[in-house]
Amino acid sequence: MISWDVKTQSLNTELAQHSQWPVPASGLTLQCPEENFPVVAALSDIIRYCNDRIQLTQVPDYQGAENGLQFENNGTVTKVGAAVDAGLVPFQKAVDAGVDLLIVHHGLFWDPAYPITETRYQKYKFCIENNLAVYSAHLPLDCHREIGNNALLAKELQLKTLNWFLEFEGNHIGLIAEGGIDRNEIKQRLSDLFSDGITSIEKGSNCPQKIAVVSGSGASAISHLSDAGVDTLITGEVKQNSFNQAEEAGLNLYLCGHYATETFGVAALAGEVAGKFDLEWEFIKTDCPL
Repeated sequence: MISWDVKTQSLNTELAQHSQWPVPASGLTLQCPEENFPVVAALSDIIRYCNDRIQLTQVPDYQGAENGLQFENNGTVTKVGAAVDAGLVPFQKAVDAGVDLLIVHHGLFWDPAYPITETRYQKYKFCIENNLAVYSAHLPLDCHREIGNNALLAKELQLKTLNWFLEFEGNHIGLIAEGGIDRNEIKQRLSDLFSDGITSIEKGSNCPQKIAVVSGSGASAISHLSDAGVDTLITGEVKQNSFNQAEEAGLNLYLCGHYATETFGVAALAGEVAGKFDLEWEFIKTDCPL
């Protein structure tokens, strides 16, 4: 932040010493509206905050995934964006919105080393030319107890968290909530939250006593439901054979969209960063229907 009192005093001194024009004893008054000078935060400070907040070093991810700062900019941030995917179109929309730090859930890196060509080259080139930093938080933003996708989704649905399941590398990714809610009420709450629609596969109890919440892809969670004493799963998407699993095991599956169920965490983290560092922030939405 610029201290205009100090700057004005310095300018008045310089004018008094070198100008042929008299300077009033009271000095000059500079009218520089603060809104013309956006707040600037250090990228390194924000990254340190994010790493601590999502417990980056304590949550291993899938092989090839790389959480944390994935693409650096010139070291300063004036506006934070949040997006689900690190795609070229979200990057373009972020820059159009004045964003210079984009927090994403699905980052740039998933595979072993690869050549930087074609679309990858275009994304890297775009970030460099437009001073866009990219920060990724995948599993750390699925399993986080406060600002994670599953915790926030359960909160939006007014579900009380009982415990967690679906262990991966020492961390439980999925959430189990208290049920006792009629299936029609569950569907209504989901339909109100996800305006683009949901898919219901109802082969389980009419009034489930426990409800599992797994954002994104929930196919891998289905085989763990019975051990957790759960017959109802709210998730983003599953595989085709999940229908047979639901019929055979007597499960309720509510599919709300991989993208839609993973908007909560990045938005929450971006909002916290904006509040902590007195910055603007914006959710960068795409029309992904999946």
